[in-house]
Amino acid sequence: MRWSKYLLLLFVVAPLLAGCGRESRIGGIKGEKKVGPDYSVRDDRQARERMQYREFLRLAGDRVSKGDLDGAMKFARSAEKLDARSPDAFTMQAVIQGAGGQSEAAGVLYRKAADLAPQRADVLGNCGAWLCANGHPAESLVWFDRALADPSSNARAASLANAGGCALDAGQNERAEANLREALELAPNNAYALESMARNEVLHGRYFEARAFYQRRLAAAPATVSVLQLAIQIEERLGDRTAAGRFQQRLREEFPSGATLNPQG
Repeated sequence: MRWSKYLLLLFVVAPLLAGCGRESRIGGIKGEKKVGPDYSVRDDRQARERMQYREFLRLAGDRVSKGDLDGAMKFARSAEKLDARSPDAFTMQAVIQGAGGQSEAAGVLYRKAADLAPQRADVLGNCGAWLCANGHPAESLVWFDRALADPSSNARAASLANAGGCALDAGQNERAEANLREALELAPNNAYALESMARNEVLHGRYFEARAFYQRRLAAAPATVSVLQLAIQIEERLGDRTAAGRFQQRLREEFPSGATLNPQG
């Protein structure tokens, strides 16, 4: 099993959608004679187009969550028509293409978004995540380094988590541990960082420490095939066949197709 396939693309367009629907007005100071009309942002064409752009992206995300990829792409492309210089419409299209199994097309769109926003940590992180998930973990680290160049970014914890997990895939274990520990300092319940730290501890033969991390991971987010297989591996190494059996049972019940796969450290 390729562990990198479980890397999460954590950056989509949620920050853009925050604050939709707010109204602001430009007018005179109370008691002061007005020298011009009272303009409303709601009546401004650019403001209305921006609100429509955001609504198209919201609708695209809603369609993705419902499995309507064709409808999602229609709204994402409508957003692009309104603002072809914003990376978020291309990011949304990349998410849709990825959801439809069109990985190469998604990669082109993530790169397009990065070309439009070369300083945005979330957009750069998407390129890194795509590269890592598609078999290029070492190359992905270059993009994560660019994303991490801004220490004030809201995406920093996610970038560090992804960079740490991909560094493990690239065989850069020292970097992996440093990135993952910093990620967990910023976001103690980051599921990907916790699972990656469990993997890191397994690689170093520290199975009790690995157990602690996979337990935190299971408490932080719903189980996945990868984390259940990792738990089985760790418990078997610790000699607890009862615990390993419980996780094997969960794997069969929750993910029948995953029960036939063998975890790799």
